Amino acid sequence: MVVKGFASAVHGVNATCISVEVNTSAPTPEFKNFVIGLPDIAVKESIHRTDAAVKNSGYEPLRQKAIISLAPADLRKEGSAYDLPIAVCILAATYQIPEAPLKDYVIMGELGLDGEVKPIKGALPIALQALKDKFRGLILPYENAKEAAIVKDLEVYGVKHLKEVGDFFSDKIQLERVYADPRGDFEAAQGFYDVDFEDVQGQENIKRAMEIAAAGGHNIILIGPPGAGKTMLAKRLPTIMPPMTLHESLETTKVHSVAGKLGNKASLVSQRPFRSPHHTISDVALVGGGNHPQPGEISLAHNGVLFLDELPEFKRTVLEVMRQPLEERRVTISRAKWAVEYPASFMLVASMNPCSCVA
Repeated sequence: MVVKGFASAVHGVNATCISVEVNTSAPTPEFKNFVIGLPDIAVKESIHRTDAAVKNSGYEPLRQKAIISLAPADLRKEGSAYDLPIAVCILAATYQIPEAPLKDYVIMGELGLDGEVKPIKGALPIALQALKDKFRGLILPYENAKEAAIVKDLEVYGVKHLKEVGDFFSDKIQLERVYADPRGDFEAAQGFYDVDFEDVQGQENIKRAMEIAAAGGHNIILIGPPGAGKTMLAKRLPTIMPPMTLHESLETTKVHSVAGKLGNKASLVSQRPFRSPHHTISDVALVGGGNHPQPGEISLAHNGVLFLDELPEFKRTVLEVMRQPLEERRVTISRAKWAVEYPASFMLVASMNPCSCVA
């Protein structure tokens, strides 16, 4: 029997619909399951997590040879977020839950061995793509539900256990739909900062310069001896920048969602980001990339401030890789088999001592 469900893969700050197909054969004493479709190690290991989760959730574990296909097959699948859709498709393939409702929902979530559903990254891009592909709803971990509910016209259900999903598709329970008021939450959270520019006493000249820089989005460098207040002023710069628009907030939230920087039950990012990487940071950590592509510091500072303290201490190669993103307001990470693009429209603030002899 072949059962088909749907999941999603995050690539850059966008998502792609993934079909999860499970084909089972006749029962056999020696059974072995295969995951195909360019899975990474975490996806291949999902067989063991789902098997334990299914059994510990009160269902019969799979005792047949099964082939699990993640399509499109030429797109690499990464991470543990495919556990839940694979488990649900296995339950449908073994006739423990009905197959029909699976076509209406995108399902994502990592499973614990006891069936607990754990949080994932990229819930907002996944929800946006599910709406674009005209799915009825999205089922994902409870901690990510509020983030995904930002997308209107899509039914979002947060679950804590595999058993809840099985009972929902079997019409034994009704899951509570999660609602969010993105505009109301966004407006209510604006203007709340841990620090404030008005706390600064004196420093009238530099305060005026920073006001002009904030108004025009100009980059700025602060030069002065230790203890002059360079870092203090830089941290307070986002509080005098123009308030974020809802569109800017959505863009910033997508980047932080993909990077896993949003807290549990988080909604929109309503305050301009402030990122201050240490001068020992690597090129990849600053601009993004890696074996599993992730946004770098310049993308996490999108629509906000990137502060480079002690600028001369940064490696030259690190500073050179910022040249193009500063001009184009985006960064493209290209490798032999893939390329991803992240937004990187930030205000650069740097500080340094007058000379290296000043300690």
